[in-house]
Amino acid sequence: MADQLIRATAADGGIRVVGVITSKLTEVARQRHHLSYVATAALGRTMAAGLLLASSMKRSQSRVNIRVRGDGPLGGILVDAGLDGTVRGYVDNPTIELPPNAAGKLDVGGAVGREGYVYVVRDIGYGYPYSSTVELVSGEIGDDLTHYLVNSEQTPSALVLGVFVGADGVEAAGGLLLQILPRAAEDAEMVSLLESRLSSLTGFTPLLRAHKTLPQIFDGLVGDMGLEILPESQLVQFNCPCSFERMLGALKLLGEEELRDMIETDNGAEATCHFCNQVYHTNSDQLAQLIEDLRDEKQAARQ
Repeated sequence: MADQLIRATAADGGIRVVGVITSKLTEVARQRHHLSYVATAALGRTMAAGLLLASSMKRSQSRVNIRVRGDGPLGGILVDAGLDGTVRGYVDNPTIELPPNAAGKLDVGGAVGREGYVYVVRDIGYGYPYSSTVELVSGEIGDDLTHYLVNSEQTPSALVLGVFVGADGVEAAGGLLLQILPRAAEDAEMVSLLESRLSSLTGFTPLLRAHKTLPQIFDGLVGDMGLEILPESQLVQFNCPCSFERMLGALKLLGEEELRDMIETDNGAEATCHFCNQVYHTNSDQLAQLIEDLRDEKQAARQ
């Protein structure tokens, strides 16, 4: 099943439903960052959440950044996701592993920690980005970002996330976002019904592993509430815009003295992109050219 995002509405537009399948892109992240089982689950859940949060933005260049910082051994998680369907991310300590939790599942909460914060930044493509911070609820990512939506965006929401990692890699990953908009929030009976149906879900990945499609999952939740699935599905992918040229630009910011030290000490430089783990190498001639460029720029500024 292709990695994709699908949007829908119900209750005459009073309910917003978005689902995303991220199995392949989570496997890409696992391989790129050499992630452990629990680190794969933590990063995979956060990447799915980033795509779901970005899905409601308007401008094509809009992006959401999610930073999770807990007191667990995983350290921090940073994810960058866009309305264009691209996402990237990393964790501080990708190789840590923990025993399963009491429910026999990957202990994401234990890896992330129960004390800490979630930071969400929404860049709408112009002006100053909107940022918000909430405390961690459980470290399980889904609970924490639901807490963010309810408290910072004041929208009754449910966020269900999942990653299933087998012996050969990621078998299923994705998430579901359900939001009750103001026009439907006052219908207590409908809200209670939705809460009951969501609580009955055993998880998101079991549905994918049972070969349920996103429209079928939507139908099981709100099919009797005037479900309308929007016609266009959106492909999503792990994508990082880093490049050799961007790396050279970053090295140039270090200044002439630091660049010269790299030439004399290491006869070149190596840089690794945190988001995608791509390694770039430069030789002494390329560093010397950066120094020459800096001198030319200084001379031009004086004229």
